[in-house]
Order: sequence, then structure tokens, then C-alpha cells
Amino acid sequence: MSIICLMGPTASGKTALAVELVRHYPCEIISVDSAMVYRGMDIGTAKPNAEILNMAPHRLIDCVDPAEIYSAGQFCRDALREIQDILAHQRIPLLVGGTMLYFRALLQGLAKLPGRDDKLREQLQQRAAQEGVAALHAELALVDPQAAARIQVNDRQRIQRALEVYYLTGKPISAWQREETSTSSNYHFTQLALMPTNRAQLHARIAERFQQMLALGLIEEVRKLVERGDLSADLPSIRSVGYRQVWAYLQGEISYEVMCEKVIIATRQLAKRQMTWLRSWPDVRLIDADAGDVFARVGEVLG
Repeated sequence: MSIICLMGPTASGKTALAVELVRHYPCEIISVDSAMVYRGMDIGTAKPNAEILNMAPHRLIDCVDPAEIYSAGQFCRDALREIQDILAHQRIPLLVGGTMLYFRALLQGLAKLPGRDDKLREQLQQRAAQEGVAALHAELALVDPQAAARIQVNDRQRIQRALEVYYLTGKPISAWQREETSTSSNYHFTQLALMPTNRAQLHARIAERFQQMLALGLIEEVRKLVERGDLSADLPSIRSVGYRQVWAYLQGEISYEVMCEKVIIATRQLAKRQMTWLRSWPDVRLIDADAGDVFARVGEVLG
């Protein structure tokens, strides 16, 4: 039995299509979203509401606390467990989301990277505090330009990890990742991707959805996270698009207007990165997200 992967950039209509597929096929949804895994982060992640979840339950949402770090490796273990359970009940796993790193880890495997070195990690953290994250990113660009091109300048955790691997082994993390191991999965995957063709329309949807998030209470949602006292802007959960900008606003670092502008720009950039991944993705069937007959086109592929 084939497993369906439904990929696509943010705001491309994946959730609506997934719900429609559940209505017409014996599918069960597994979320492939690195932000929806966190509890208490509902509005800014565009997590399906109670009505949608009642019609089409999603697995692997609300899995971990925002203080925890959820890795691609953990996702693979959790996703394979859920796939096995769904197949055991003679139903079709439908993996839906836009976290391409998770899809790649599941479909293509994870590199066997060396373990962490606490002493070296502490040294890199001290350097980041003293010299700035941008300086570490510039250093990474010298020893591993491929990794530096892929990692954002402000992504301190991934920059430090890439440097840690290089200084531990003398081998760039990008070289380790090219030697990826296969997954423990021998399943057949049907890979579909919603690809917007009208960029202006996508940008309009992104801006409109952000306004809806504000109306639903996004700022109050982030305020509750701030008030917990055990979270910081460096955590992967808070670095999620939308949350880091609202967090900065609540800390008085930027104005409301600048926050809104930064969220929309960051969301557009996220969508662009996702589409870049998908254009070179192996064995994927691209579906025009702006076509009026998306479900019918998907139905033709699924048979």
C-alpha cells in the first residue's frame, strides 16, 4: 500500500486539500511540520482548529513542550511508528506539511553525525555571545560554504552544530550529509506537492492569513509563552516564523508596525525556500496550487 506525501509551501492550501482527501479516501493524516509539534503554539503555526481536527485528526501535533528540542531524527522515529499503526489498520498514511528537512530525513535518510561535545559546544556558545552569531556564520562559510549557504545567518543552533561537527572531525557537515544512510522504511511513497504559480496571489494569502492570526489572538498566545519564564528566543520553538518577531515586539525590541512587516517578509522567505526545495525534489508530482481543480488533479494521480 502506498503512502501519500503532500508537500508545499506555507499558505498553499495543503490542509484544505488534506481534509478533502480524508473525506474521499481511507487516509489518516500525519503532520510534517516542525512548529505544529509544540503545545500552546496554535495560532501562529496555523494549526488546524477543533472543527477540522474532528473531521480529520492529525497525528504528530501537540507532541512536545516548547521548551524541548524536537529533531528530524525524532520526527522519523515518531512518523514511522504512526505509519506502521495506520497501515496495521488497513488505512493510508497521508503525510502533510512543509518542513522539507523532515520529509528528506524520512524519505532519504539521516546522516550518521558524530555525537555532541559539551565542552566544544560551550566554547562556541561563549563565542556566539562575545563575537556575535554572524561572525560564526562567516567562519562556517570558510570551512563549509555549502552548509553556510543553506543555514540562515541568525540560526545560532545550526551554525554551532555545523562548526562543532567540523572541529570534531575535520570534515564539513555537508560532506557528512551527502553520505546519508537509508531510512528503516521500505515503503512506497507517492509524493505530491502543491506549487503556487501566482506569486502575487501567494503573497496576498500570506498577508491575509497573518491578519487573521492577529485577529485570533496571536500576540496574546506569544505573551503567554513569554510569561512562562522558562523559554527564550534561542529555542527552536520560539525561532519559528511569527513567534520570534512577536517575541521581539513584546520584549520592546521592535515596534508593532516593524513586527508585522518582519513576519510577512519572513513568511514569504520561508515559502520561497520551500519552493526551491521542491523544484529540485526527486520523484515528486507538482500540482498547480492556483488551479481550480486541484482535488481532481490529485485524484488522477492517486487513481
